[in-house]
Amino acid sequence: MPNLENAKVFKMDYAGRELTVEIGKYAEQANGACLVRCGDTVVNVTVCMSEKAREGMDFFPLSVDYEEKMFAVGKIPGGFKKREGRASDKAILVSRLIDRPIRPLFPKGIFNDVVVVATALSVDPDIAPEPIAMIGSSVALSISDIPWAGPTGSVIVGCIDGKYIINPTVAEKEKSTIHLSLAGTKDAILMIEAGAKEVTDAEMVGAIMYGHEEIKKVCAFVEEIAKVAGKPKKEMEFYHIPEELDAEVKAYAYDKLVAALDTFDRQEREARQAAAEEEIVAHFAEIYPDQLREVKDSIYYIVKGIVRAKIFDKGIRPDGRTLKEVRPIWCEHGVLPRVHGSAVFTRGQTQALTTCTLGMLGEAQRMEGLDEEEEKRYMHQYNFPGYCTGEAKALRSPGRREIGHGALAERALVPVIPDASEFPYAIRVVSDIMSSNGSSSMASVCGSTMALMDAGVPIKAPVAGCAMGLIKDPETGKYVIMTDIQGLEDFLGDMDFKVAGTEKGITAIQMDIKIKGISEEIMLDAIAQAQEGRRHILGKMLECIPETAPQLSVYAPKIISFQISPDKIGDVVGKQGKVINKIIEQTGTKIDIEEDGTVCVACFGDIANAERAKAIIQSIAHDPEVGDMFVGVVVRILSKVGAFVEFAPGKDGMVHISKLSEKRVNQVEDVLNIGDKVKVEIIKIGEKGIDLKLLEKLED
Repeated sequence: MPNLENAKVFKMDYAGRELTVEIGKYAEQANGACLVRCGDTVVNVTVCMSEKAREGMDFFPLSVDYEEKMFAVGKIPGGFKKREGRASDKAILVSRLIDRPIRPLFPKGIFNDVVVVATALSVDPDIAPEPIAMIGSSVALSISDIPWAGPTGSVIVGCIDGKYIINPTVAEKEKSTIHLSLAGTKDAILMIEAGAKEVTDAEMVGAIMYGHEEIKKVCAFVEEIAKVAGKPKKEMEFYHIPEELDAEVKAYAYDKLVAALDTFDRQEREARQAAAEEEIVAHFAEIYPDQLREVKDSIYYIVKGIVRAKIFDKGIRPDGRTLKEVRPIWCEHGVLPRVHGSAVFTRGQTQALTTCTLGMLGEAQRMEGLDEEEEKRYMHQYNFPGYCTGEAKALRSPGRREIGHGALAERALVPVIPDASEFPYAIRVVSDIMSSNGSSSMASVCGSTMALMDAGVPIKAPVAGCAMGLIKDPETGKYVIMTDIQGLEDFLGDMDFKVAGTEKGITAIQMDIKIKGISEEIMLDAIAQAQEGRRHILGKMLECIPETAPQLSVYAPKIISFQISPDKIGDVVGKQGKVINKIIEQTGTKIDIEEDGTVCVACFGDIANAERAKAIIQSIAHDPEVGDMFVGVVVRILSKVGAFVEFAPGKDGMVHISKLSEKRVNQVEDVLNIGDKVKVEIIKIGEKGIDLKLLEKLED
């Protein structure tokens, strides 16, 4: 049982709201734990570390999981088991948000398992749990005995009418031109994830710097908590390369590796490097038989130093490009005949095949989560099979990286997708990476734009993306920025800064770094340089497909959208769906009706079938008035009285025998028979029914 005398509560003003952190009351056996409250949003965050380093590990085994508990918003989970199952895409994306700012602050050489778990226990829609969970991870790590160079702070930044807002409400998010998730230390920015409505570079940088001011306050708050409630950090022995071994390897291997790397051809460089490394390891296998891991790590750092020095000191990149040069681009569209829209975008050795499929609004993705979004009309999915990097790897379900890259590309294109009122379709875009050597997520943005245009989707503007890299000297602070980084530059560099947008402005940003933050100056330079690259890429794309296709593919459904009164939905559907099913059968269409009265009619082939279904539905939804004229069918006859005409599904009226002709009619059958198609006019609406007048008997 926890000692409640040790429980502590800390409070701060968090952009106009009270943020409360409770420590020592819950999850006492974790290395660090806290319960963070802001309004009705409550998130519990814990961190645990294994006692021993994992054997043979060559990367830091940090795991971050964000849990969405449906009870947090008063919902019972769907499905047969009625319990939370696999993490949703949204939960995975939040896990990535938490992970990215804390990872660079762990000491090098730590190979103990560290697990961070953030659980949303209660959620107010107007107070997003994401930044609360990120702050909780900072607190839990800061008060734990785990070595970590925090704290960090986190905010969401919006912008309405040129004014920045911290942690906007749901209503404010709808009006905002920027949705920026930001994290950093008191000194620098560590993580950026943003969607925007074609904002300028200056507006985006302004939002980042505005958010950083609030982050500084959060960091100061967490520092105070750690001083009062923090545990002493563990004294740990971290993995390192012995100085003597490192010096010997460098003396023997440096010139060999310089020679091996001295080519711009990737395949040749990799073959020469592999041969040199094999020879170096073999040489030291007898000298250091029990430290071959250290030998290999020493080789890695020598290679890293050589590549970085070439770029930093001489401006020579591994493939011979200048710092601002984009790799050669070629692209094509309309490559798959039965697909509604398709395109291939290739930049260097990175290639994305993107397809676009159009469907009815009822095929939008249904969402089950803690926020108020119930469905997603525009869906972007990203796949990264093993063959794209030449690996013999079986296909698997999408991992966190694939989900993250798909979400980034989706975010980049959402601002240019036409409204449902203008283009009543659900849109699914899939990017399959055919070949990868860096910046595949940005290639998928470019390929998706082209596939949408090929499909005839009237996007507001084409979008392109470019990934920027960074090499920074930790001692002098000097740096260089690289446009359109490839795999090796990403692997050995300090930053992967992806920027997507139109000719007009930015639509999405994502930044991952390996160092302890970047300055405003680096951000300004990177965003400005990205704009140059983005415009160059847009030009290449528009050379291939200058404008959106004037019409949809013959294989795409033709959809008509219109409104009826919600009160009339029942009449259109009919008892047990009989009315709507009859319309579908008669017209060969597919019909969806939303609760607000939005009707979507889809057909393949002749659009006249959809128009016919629309006319029938409108006739049902329309309240008949005297003077209205309809085309109907005779469904019943009373010989001496009149004929009943169904002028709309479920609606009929009677043409009295006296209204069949100007002349006297002895019996109805002299003029009409059951099944005849007729044009009629409403002449009276009474309690007993609708009286009609025959205007014309029509040929079938």
